[in-house]
Amino acid sequence: MRLRPILLIIVVALIVAAVFYVDVQQFLQAGVYLQSLYAEQPLLTAGAFFLLYTLAAALSIPAAWVLTVIAGLIFGLWTGVLLVSFASTIGATLAFLLARVLLRDWVQSKFAGYLKTINRGIEKDGGFYLFSLRLIPVIPFVVINLVMGLTPLKTRIFYWVSQLGMFPATIVYVNVGAELGALEELSVEGVLTPGLIISFMLLAVFPFIARSIVEGVQRRRVYRDFDKPRQFDTNMVVIGAGSAGLVSAYIAAATKARVTLVEKHKMGGDCLNTGCVPSKALIRAAKAVKEVKRAGELGIVAAQPAVDFPKVMERVQRVIEEIEPHDSVERYTELGVDCLQGQARIVSPWQVEVGGEVIRARSIVIASGASPFVPPIPGIENVDYLTSENLWELRELPTRLLIMGAGPIGCELAQSFQRLGSQVTLVDMMPRILPREDEDVSDFIAAKFAGEGIDILVNHKSVGFETREGEQIALLEGDAAKQVVFDKLLVAVGRKANVAGLGLGDVGVEITPEGTVGVDEFLRTRIPNIYACGDVAGPYQFTHTASHQAWYAAVNALFGGFKKFKVDYSVIPWATFTDPEVAHVGLSEEDARQAGIDYEVTKYGIDDLDRAIADNAAEGFVKVLTPPGKDKILGATIVGYHASDLLTEFVTAMKNGWGLGKILGTIHSYPTVSEANKFVAGDWRRANAPEKLLALVKSYHNWRLGKAAGKQASLPVE
Repeated sequence: MRLRPILLIIVVALIVAAVFYVDVQQFLQAGVYLQSLYAEQPLLTAGAFFLLYTLAAALSIPAAWVLTVIAGLIFGLWTGVLLVSFASTIGATLAFLLARVLLRDWVQSKFAGYLKTINRGIEKDGGFYLFSLRLIPVIPFVVINLVMGLTPLKTRIFYWVSQLGMFPATIVYVNVGAELGALEELSVEGVLTPGLIISFMLLAVFPFIARSIVEGVQRRRVYRDFDKPRQFDTNMVVIGAGSAGLVSAYIAAATKARVTLVEKHKMGGDCLNTGCVPSKALIRAAKAVKEVKRAGELGIVAAQPAVDFPKVMERVQRVIEEIEPHDSVERYTELGVDCLQGQARIVSPWQVEVGGEVIRARSIVIASGASPFVPPIPGIENVDYLTSENLWELRELPTRLLIMGAGPIGCELAQSFQRLGSQVTLVDMMPRILPREDEDVSDFIAAKFAGEGIDILVNHKSVGFETREGEQIALLEGDAAKQVVFDKLLVAVGRKANVAGLGLGDVGVEITPEGTVGVDEFLRTRIPNIYACGDVAGPYQFTHTASHQAWYAAVNALFGGFKKFKVDYSVIPWATFTDPEVAHVGLSEEDARQAGIDYEVTKYGIDDLDRAIADNAAEGFVKVLTPPGKDKILGATIVGYHASDLLTEFVTAMKNGWGLGKILGTIHSYPTVSEANKFVAGDWRRANAPEKLLALVKSYHNWRLGKAAGKQASLPVE
């Protein structure tokens, strides 16, 4: 056991002992009387106490620990344990039933949507969940009794699990009372007897013991159907060689662990092959078209650009090929990673089958990523649709391109194809594009898109696809029914986690209602030595978040026996690479309103920024949310030139707890776009200036001007 828990236990024990000693005289005097009463009328005293304890528990009176200690003082250890164990369980069950009769139907109907997942978990594993709460009371027992009454948990399960789960704590608390009842003197030496000190120590150490018991029981439950190998081939198997998998394998190799990386398709995953890298290469080509068209604004005469679309797409592939060595088998093999090609299937908590070969591993990290989601719309199976996966095989520019989904992927590709020469129609069932951003951000980008000729149809749902006279037609419902003729359809409505074919159900790894692998705050699945990170685990589907999670998954998988780390989602940035870019971190205005958080907004227009004006990119804004009157950064959103790069300063500030004052006090080179961050901080300072202090300073300056003016007045005026 490490030193810090031991010191904590000692400190808690001494505090508890001191508290008891302060009032020990009155407590023991009452105890002596009750002990004598029990000696004269044992059945009556025990019966009255049993009834009192049961009534207190049934009425949810928060005095259980006091009554439990008193039981030990009056009745001694084992009689006290017997009385308390049954009285507390019966009383808790009565409270459980009372809550069920009076409130359950109303609560279940009122909050049906919120309780659906909880009910499903209770029905499946309610007994163990209750046992954990009883053994490690992170929630007061009174609350547990009432809340469980609102769930579908069966009464008989509630009763026996409660009695079993509360039994260890009952022994510990009753023992404290029994030791107090056995005291012969009220001196410090009398109170701090070895038995009483041990009792106090048990009170302090019990949560640690209880947690170990729960974890031990959980391990037995999840591993009971599997035989653990006596020897292992590797310390860790990583399934998937995308961003999360590559980082997990890299960390394992860097810490000299034996690691096996399995990939069924291409190293680098979606980001390199079909996502971030090719899309940014395409965006760069599209931006070049815009720059040529606007060259006249800079005094440069240029012909209208002619787009050679096949060459554009060939360059996209060259960019991928140039970056491929960073994620290659050769590089990771040199780092010490065993790389395997093939479909991985988990056959036990310690065994992964790849191509008929079974690998025995201490831990497993699932990093299988996600794939484009294609909704089951009638007729879509007859359309030669595109997704972010097969889009890059395209070599002929679509004349009319219909894009379903106005999230980041849909918006980035809509603008790119419009600039390259397609007529793009962007459709989304939400009321605005980029719905995760604030309304002013969505409106700004929508206006930009409209100005470039993109046809935006929000509040429209695709309900079917037809082919008439050789033309493909999308049927839309919304503000008004519409039919859109298109040559190519690009589906960009979201992504689904890659969980099929991995054997997760066979070993008990749970899948959430959202379709991702269920993990806890340490990124562990229900099987303690199997972890998941990246898109397959959620909740964010960003490459940088996958890399962030991979560190926690790898370190916890390899060293969790010594120290586990909770994954930190407190500061997660994201960027949409439209032109202008949109970048965001922390709370948006909508987030703050929904959470009931008071805030004020400071906004600086980039159209006033010297470098943006010089670069012919004077558009957009920087918006920062802060608590009223304080410079703490709750969230920041940037729309404009190099927004994704500018955001890093706010990410760093939030990560380190720095406010706008720190940004204002930082020297920014001139002329740079980074000055926008300093200027928004300056605007916040002016809006929150100390007016009373400034009024005093103004009076001081006026006073000094008066003295100077008096001297000047005596001089001759010509």
